[in-house]
Amino acid sequence: MITILDYAQTDPSQLLMRSLASSGVGPAVRAIVEDVAARGDAALLEYTARFDHAQLSEMEVPRERMEAALEAIDPALRRAMERAAGNIRAFHEKQVREGFCIQGPDGSYMGQKITPIERVGLYIPGGTASYPSTVFMNAIPAKIAGCSQIVMVSPPSPSGEIAAPILAAAQLAGVDRVFRVGGAQAIAALAYGTQTVPRVDKIVGPGNAYVAEAKRQVYGQVSIDMIAGPSEILVVADGASNSAYVAADLLSQAEHDRLASTVLVTDSRTLAQAVAAELERQLALLPRESIARESIERNGKIIVTDDIAQAMEAANLLAPEHLELCVEEPERLLPLVKNAGSVFMGRYCPESLGDYLAGPNHTLPTSGTARFSSPLGVDDFIKKTQFTYYTQKALASVAEDIATFARAEGLEAHARAALIRTGEVE
Repeated sequence: MITILDYAQTDPSQLLMRSLASSGVGPAVRAIVEDVAARGDAALLEYTARFDHAQLSEMEVPRERMEAALEAIDPALRRAMERAAGNIRAFHEKQVREGFCIQGPDGSYMGQKITPIERVGLYIPGGTASYPSTVFMNAIPAKIAGCSQIVMVSPPSPSGEIAAPILAAAQLAGVDRVFRVGGAQAIAALAYGTQTVPRVDKIVGPGNAYVAEAKRQVYGQVSIDMIAGPSEILVVADGASNSAYVAADLLSQAEHDRLASTVLVTDSRTLAQAVAAELERQLALLPRESIARESIERNGKIIVTDDIAQAMEAANLLAPEHLELCVEEPERLLPLVKNAGSVFMGRYCPESLGDYLAGPNHTLPTSGTARFSSPLGVDDFIKKTQFTYYTQKALASVAEDIATFARAEGLEAHARAALIRTGEVE
């Protein structure tokens, strides 16, 4: 049974409590990363045999296999995937930014140019899970940004194959190369390159504790998107909300894994009790009941507040990955949202709409990091470079100010670099 708490009488530290992915994998991951960096393909093939039980003669998936996968998937799934891809493209195309240039009256100018990251690595979980939606959410923004090569890695099944929906999504999204390798070893391969897998400039995509730790360890060698924690949802609901809808939305995250966080914040104790009962009814209907039940019992909370304004205060404190505003006029609450990865507004906007079809990205900040970070988007696949041009006359007009600043910081050579051009020093 889910825990029901009174906001005014609960210590904030108890409200903020989240389950974290298990730690302690650092040394094992470091050994794998160093081995792949040193031995390349030979290490990758050995780890694939050991961890994925797949004996591979080659790691790269031929383009024809991707094309065949797209033709082979269920037509209804293909239509849904094509619709989702179109929505995701339309949303992310609005994020494209332009460079700028500021012209001075003295002939000087300065500005910023936008350059796509050249080569991006995309990690897609495999094994018992198949997430073609994650291919779209990571590859499409990179493609829109103009990245010249998108390299995807995903662990194979024991037969040595990657699930057809993942390959179909890669084909639809414009992924350039796909490799059958997963885990920490795949992250190391992308970071350092091997005889077969190209080195990339940035790695994006979710994974288990070993993948997350590997991304942490190779950061600096390459860029990464984020260190993702367990999935989470927070629903703000008023007393008029449908308890069955709210319970279904909480369970949509609870079924991800046992560490997922599910929170309802409401100003109605009646709704709180109805949702608690509804969770028990719906849990029994789920194929992943044991996973969802453990998530609800370990990490689930219903928080009862005095009013909806206080509910929004609690939501901002928790800074959830997914925030649902299940109220009559959600647009009135949107200005109150300070900390959330993605907001779902109204009684007919379940979080699963965002996972698959709506268009906004589903790669979101977790574990309270929505306080300072943002969803994945086109900006994650570009670099911003500044440029400056000054004429001789323009420099002369500011050289004394440059020297004054430089000498205040004890950097005489900085001062001289400006003054030597005006003839004030030799």
